[in-house]
This record gives sequence, structure tokens and C-alpha cells, in this order.
Amino acid sequence: MASTCCARACRRERLGSVDVVRAYKRLGHVERAFRGLKAVDLAVRPIHHHTEPRVRAHVFLCLLAYYVQWHLERAWASLLFRDEDRPELDDPVAPAERSAAALAKARTQRLPDGGPVHSFRTLLAELATLTRNRVVPVGGPDEAAFDITATPTTLQARALTLLGLTPSSV
Repeated sequence: MASTCCARACRRERLGSVDVVRAYKRLGHVERAFRGLKAVDLAVRPIHHHTEPRVRAHVFLCLLAYYVQWHLERAWASLLFRDEDRPELDDPVAPAERSAAALAKARTQRLPDGGPVHSFRTLLAELATLTRNRVVPVGGPDEAAFDITATPTTLQARALTLLGLTPSSV
């Protein structure tokens, strides 16, 4: 009885041929994500754990880091070499097409405002220069200490705004 119920559920959830092709093409995103986890983007080095809970925790943290990166890349798409308005094709077998804006960014290496287009890595490097310093006056009481946040560059301010943040909030 249970196998009959399961078989009916499987029939209801079957993908059509167009959806199968689209799902297959999305495997490339998964492969790119794991390649980025291990090498370029997140540089997760091999760590040899000896217990199952530690292995699970390590994998969870790696996937969480990738999830954060994925959201950052989507929020910062207008600053990155990324297609913001990629058209969805009716035919999943047809070659992917880039939007005119993405082609212009790739061709000129510039954003519409004239600023440089960044990769995820170079944008993070740019944001890493934004600092907050704790100033402690010599000989003064601890209550006299205060923080100074550096004035962000135009690019840093724009990246923070795209995340709904301000320099003082980070």
C-alpha cells in the first residue's frame, strides 16, 4: 500500500522535458559553487576531521559561507561582472544570451556611471580598506575612548547601500 502511494506521489512531481533540461543546466552552478568553496573564492582548505559531528559542522559552515556569498553577489550584481537582467529563454537548449547592459560592462570594463566593474574578490578587497578605529586618549579615563569610522569611498558607500547598510552600522 505504501509503495502505491509513493508511486503516485512520484508521478505527480515529475518534471516536463523543458524543466529537466533547465535543472540539468543548473548543475553547472552547483559545480562552480563547490569549485569556489575549495579554491578561488572562499579558499576552504582541506581540514581532516575525525568525528562525524565535526565533519557535519565543517560542511555546514562551508555551505553557509557560500550562501552568504551568493546573496552578496546578487545584491552587488550592478557593481560586478554579472548579468542583472538576463533574459529567460523559452527554449532551454538555446544558448544563453546576455543582456545589453552585461555586454556593455564586459566590453568597456566600466559601470554606467564610469566607475570600474569589479569581480567579487576585488570588491571585497575594496571594502576591506574601510576601517573603524578605537581612539583612546593618552592618560584619559576609559570613558573618553571613542570610535572613528573612515569615510567610505563612493564605491564602498554604494556597496553598503545595496546591502541596506551604512558605514556607521557595520
